[in-house]
Amino acid sequence: MEQTYFRKGFGLKGAIEGALAADYHSRVVDAIRGAGYELVVGDLTFKLAGEFGFCYGVDRAVEYAYETRTKFPAKRVFLVGEIIHNPHVNSKLTTMGVQILLRRPDGEFDFGPVTPEDVVILPAFGVTVQDFERLRAIGCVLVDTTCGSVLNVWKRVDSYARDGFTAVIHGKSYHEETKATSSQVTKYPGGKYLVVRDMAEAREVCNYIEGAGSPKGLPDGRGERLLRLFGEKMSPGFDPERDLVRVGVANQTTMLSGESLAIAAELRKSMAKRYGEAALPQHFRNFDTICSATQERQDAVLKLIGGRPNLMVVIGGYNSSNTTHLAAICQEKVTTFHIEDAGCIDAAAGTIRFRPVGAKVEERREAWLPQGPLTIGVTAGASTPNNKIGETIERIAATRGASLEAVVGR
Repeated sequence: MEQTYFRKGFGLKGAIEGALAADYHSRVVDAIRGAGYELVVGDLTFKLAGEFGFCYGVDRAVEYAYETRTKFPAKRVFLVGEIIHNPHVNSKLTTMGVQILLRRPDGEFDFGPVTPEDVVILPAFGVTVQDFERLRAIGCVLVDTTCGSVLNVWKRVDSYARDGFTAVIHGKSYHEETKATSSQVTKYPGGKYLVVRDMAEAREVCNYIEGAGSPKGLPDGRGERLLRLFGEKMSPGFDPERDLVRVGVANQTTMLSGESLAIAAELRKSMAKRYGEAALPQHFRNFDTICSATQERQDAVLKLIGGRPNLMVVIGGYNSSNTTHLAAICQEKVTTFHIEDAGCIDAAAGTIRFRPVGAKVEERREAWLPQGPLTIGVTAGASTPNNKIGETIERIAATRGASLEAVVGR
């Protein structure tokens, strides 16, 4: 019987290495890395974070997508949503003939065009259990690029549901990864989940847990408030009184690690207060599921801003969770510009388009680069290719009329 599910590559790395290098390599980044992550151009000093850009999971997903196109040259190849949250990578795949499957107005992916003769790539975030089953039913070839760190979270919430614990997931309920993770819970008839976006939402859950010991028959509206606040961010039929007795904490892999750990600590404290320290193992579980690459990039940018650069430039898709969190970390300490790519910088006009932390639209700022000697910190999210980082550094230098040719050659 013909194999229709692939997760471990096709052994075609040698055949695609040239294309990957041409599409994503940067001599500028190589030069800075080789010079100890620092580059001086005129009166500008660029400092690159020690960890930045493509992580192993993203590298693997992009490579696997390129291998898929090479492996099946005569077949139609589809991609469920975006392979990663970077517009350039997704655009490059479309130029290679990969068709992106979009969501319908009801929020479900439209798999109508897919036939058993086609190939479908599953993104690095993974897909929901329901979408996976829909595609398997079609009978098409599936190429699964789901990141290993995401799979680890799935195993964790699966164990919670299996043992009767509600999965409290720190994440963005609309994010593909969190949708996929929460769906793992609903494989079980009694599986329950609740998604908390931040500490404020987590405290609402904690308040309910701590106050749930009021005498039965005396409703005080806490349960109704929770249901109203979280709405579709909880599993169908969620009952706070029943489903917050035993909870296990997990998180979207790209969230701020410090916040995830703090939320878990708050939930643990509330469970101990409600049920007592001795009974805690029967009511609370927690495992840190922040991926190592996310942690390394956050640690690296904290170290970089500790050196007090004059400003930070964070490069990556505006819908990239790990990139927006890097920008949030930087913004607390230094003036920060989160840009999608070098196209956001107009060197001739001396202006920049950027997305402020927490905003939904870009802003434009004139004279964003102060006069005089400057140290500029640079980092990029795990879905940002090196060429976009290098182009940005070149564009910033060009704003001062400087060129990097002497440093890296043409």
